[in-house]
Amino acid sequence: MRGTRATAAVLTAATVPALLAACGLGGAEETSAAGRDSLVIGVKGDQPALGVKRPDGTYEGFDVDVATYIAGKMGVPKSRITFRTTNSSVREEALAKGTVDMIVATYSITAKRRMKVTFGGPYYVAHQDTFVRADATSIKNVRDLKDRRICQVTGSNSWRRVIEERKVAAKPVTVGTYGACMDALAAGRLDAVSTDDLILAGFAAGRPGRMINAPFTDEKYGVGLKKGDLKGCEEVNRAITGMYQDGTAERLLNKWFGRSGLKLTTSVPQFEGCT
Repeated sequence: MRGTRATAAVLTAATVPALLAACGLGGAEETSAAGRDSLVIGVKGDQPALGVKRPDGTYEGFDVDVATYIAGKMGVPKSRITFRTTNSSVREEALAKGTVDMIVATYSITAKRRMKVTFGGPYYVAHQDTFVRADATSIKNVRDLKDRRICQVTGSNSWRRVIEERKVAAKPVTVGTYGACMDALAAGRLDAVSTDDLILAGFAAGRPGRMINAPFTDEKYGVGLKKGDLKGCEEVNRAITGMYQDGTAERLLNKWFGRSGLKLTTSVPQFEGCT
């Protein structure tokens, strides 16, 4: 009898975790962005037209609107979204620790990042370009950045695309954010800021300088999710598809960038697949 009870106890101990996982009370379901009543979404706080934190503590921009749309399609209304400023240098850590449930913050999908993050999307494909001071007339393309001081934002890959991928011997200067890069450029501490054209278009409005209009990469903006959140990824992809099919994507792109002169893409981007 004692042996039977011991066997039953072992079976129960082995079975309970499986039952909890099957019921969604443990494992990956517990950490998925899908099926939540509320969401904490990481966005940028200092990127004009993409993600800006206003004086009253609310956020606005293209990424903020995209995040709001995606959350709504996942069953979470705007009133139950908490936006949180998440700079490039802390994005992976914020997702891993659960500080945010997802990130919509000009987060380019790369092979290296996919080792730590599950990406939905992309929700837009931008292109890297370069912004310079108005008097820098000799800079016409990425090759002209040789020996020039360019911005190196912590956690961003844009400077690497110039120096490591294009083998241009530019001089990176470490700066915390792209807002600070633009300030340093205006103050003469930098010669150029090279990053995604949507980021540059937002900052260029109202600032002296010019876009050289010589794009040289594809930057696939993904929705960052905790590694392994495949269910959340699938729901995000369905939401993005709907955003393009119902005309919301085109409306939001024109709202935030219609006057920038950039050629905007309004067709559904090719998804990377949930891994």
